[in-house]
Amino acid sequence: MDGLDPTANALSVDVEDYFQVSAFAGHIDRADWDRLPHRVERNTDRILQLFADHGARATFFVLGWVAERYPDLVRRLAENGHEVASHGYGHIRVDEQSLEEFRADVRYAKALLEDTTGRPVRGYRAASFSVGPDNAWAFDVLREEGHRYSSSVNPIRHDLYGAPDAPRFAHAPGGRDLIEVPVSTVRAAGRNLPCGGGGFFRLLPYAYFRWGLRRINRREGRPAVFYFHPWEIDPGQPRQRGVAPRTRFRHYVNLHRTEPRLRRLLGDFRWERMDRIFLGEEQA
Repeated sequence: MDGLDPTANALSVDVEDYFQVSAFAGHIDRADWDRLPHRVERNTDRILQLFADHGARATFFVLGWVAERYPDLVRRLAENGHEVASHGYGHIRVDEQSLEEFRADVRYAKALLEDTTGRPVRGYRAASFSVGPDNAWAFDVLREEGHRYSSSVNPIRHDLYGAPDAPRFAHAPGGRDLIEVPVSTVRAAGRNLPCGGGGFFRLLPYAYFRWGLRRINRREGRPAVFYFHPWEIDPGQPRQRGVAPRTRFRHYVNLHRTEPRLRRLLGDFRWERMDRIFLGEEQA
């Protein structure tokens, strides 16, 4: 059967600006972030309108750095019925922080977002999906700091991130009182293939994602988890010089195709907030 699938899938947006991606960390000094042209507010507002056009609800994992500078944007996300969750404060990979550095970052970002919206922050997503077997202590920190779920694992094999042996669907890591909700993959040829968005959504044909998400919904009976970034709908963003060819390709490939593909995705599937799907939350 074609047409809109009845399964509600989890839609998420990592709210960060183009100059904050981990791939540019060695090329753009953090001290220069405030001096660079900011495009995150306008791009996120475009996404808000796009979601409104399709009646979609989503979870926005907001960087604390962005929330400090654009509190009205964060409030608009909540007022439009979306979930505001945490992406940490400074977009530092978890595997580059000590336990106490991570705790301080998590605590500050959560408090900042809650003060901004007046609503509890339940979810967290690590920069660059940088939680894995070697730093599973991060789950304990998140639970202790009041988070109820994480979406910080991408169960694929990748040179920059990934935990290919991790469970593909929502689970309680190590029996903890916290849910990990991985980004979606499809299982084929004995390996997990990416099907949850990001750069792969710009690189691979749209038909592949439609096939993969329907497979997850219909064959496996599970909700899918999809993500992207505001800068991915912005082909006019400033180009960075001096970056490696692979990094340049990954960041800029098919930026002009993202928004049209998102419109197709929003029309082909039902989309909801992560807290409502995985926690059963019904709050506005």
